Amino acid sequence: MKITIVKETPIVETPHKLDVRKLYDTDSAQAMHITLQAGKALKPHITPVDVFFYILEGTPKVLVGDEKIEVKADCLVESPKDIVHCLYNNSTTVARILVIKAPRPTTQTKLL
Repeated sequence: MKITIVKETPIVETPHKLDVRKLYDTDSAQAMHITLQAGKALKPHITPVDVFFYILEGTPKVLVGDEKIEVKADCLVESPKDIVHCLYNNSTTVARILVIKAPRPTTQTKLL
């Protein structure tokens, strides 16, 4: 059994310049943990694979396509491949999001 402790997992370098930690990485899927401090956001981008966001903490706004909705903890949001998506934390508290990409991308994400 392998157990990954989020706080002990190194932050990975991304174009978003945020606290992003790779928790799982196989050919079938990739899991990332994102911590968005108050007022922070990802850059809008398009991934070549399906993605879903599970909100662990906070109330971030999630953009998928042309829909932008505030989402609370314990909600899951789907984003199909090749659709623009983004996460925004316009609140005054931390937001934590689990991001799953399936399958693991083999080409680069396109930043907008």
